[in-house]
Amino acid sequence: MEFNHKSVLLDEVIDGLAVKPDGIYVDGTLGGAGHAIEVCRRLGDGGRLVGIDQDEDAIAASSDRLRQFKEKVTIVRSNYSDLVTVLQQLDISAVDGITLDLGVSSFQLDTTERGFSYRYDAPLDMRMDNRQELTAAAVVNEYTESDLFHLIRNYGEDKFAKNIAKNIVIERQKEPILTTRQLAEIVDHSIPMKIKKQGGHPAKRTFQAIRIEVNRELEVLQKNISDMIDLLKPGGRFCIITFHSLEDRIVKRAFKEAQDPCICPPDFPVCVCGRQSRGRVVAKKPILPSPAEMEANPRSKSAKLRIFEHV
Repeated sequence: MEFNHKSVLLDEVIDGLAVKPDGIYVDGTLGGAGHAIEVCRRLGDGGRLVGIDQDEDAIAASSDRLRQFKEKVTIVRSNYSDLVTVLQQLDISAVDGITLDLGVSSFQLDTTERGFSYRYDAPLDMRMDNRQELTAAAVVNEYTESDLFHLIRNYGEDKFAKNIAKNIVIERQKEPILTTRQLAEIVDHSIPMKIKKQGGHPAKRTFQAIRIEVNRELEVLQKNISDMIDLLKPGGRFCIITFHSLEDRIVKRAFKEAQDPCICPPDFPVCVCGRQSRGRVVAKKPILPSPAEMEANPRSKSAKLRIFEHV
């Protein structure tokens, strides 16, 4: 299957990066290289792009698509959490821009055997990096009922998490839950009919929660935003696209803290904590897809772009 993915907020990201012809840029979630190609088209002599992705299919697809820019591009199979190490190995101390697109690619969702989607019957996998051991099947079959409840409630924001977790445990005692269809049916039976009639697939939130857990998505994001800001040169831009409220809150909070890190009580006449601002949030509100983009690409509807500029 061809690695097919429409890059969300493409023009907005490129505008946000304010690409310099001789700049060094990082795409930390390279995917199908949609954003990266547009960055490379704006690079001149001395310009460079470092593309990082943990998915081997993404690495193969992006390597092919960026072949025309091979003199300017370095592609590394890794997680963006290792960006500091990756840049050290490339003898790069600072960059002019970083992009993260935190969405699951269309390729990952539509490749049945990856097990990301409740629409297909497939092995419960959901790994973005098939080198790791933890799979969705392990989470569903090995986590305690309490762990599953907190996972689905916190990462899926599902108010029926308790019922879903209880039914997962009941069903796995009969036989292991190994496929997406099994899990989707358990979730379906755990949610009242009147709620299901309100629209949307009942398993969406549970699948999101398990995928986040398998890939440590929120943990990796929260732990690494600050270090990535410090990798930017003065005037460097950090563009992050999120697709659900949990990610967006982490990014919003991290950018706000980087802009205004002061922890002094509000009644202090002057700052005495000594914490210095590391830059500014470029737009107070997140940048959203245009109506035309949402119509052309329905998966873009939940996307939000936030941009931070380093000082």
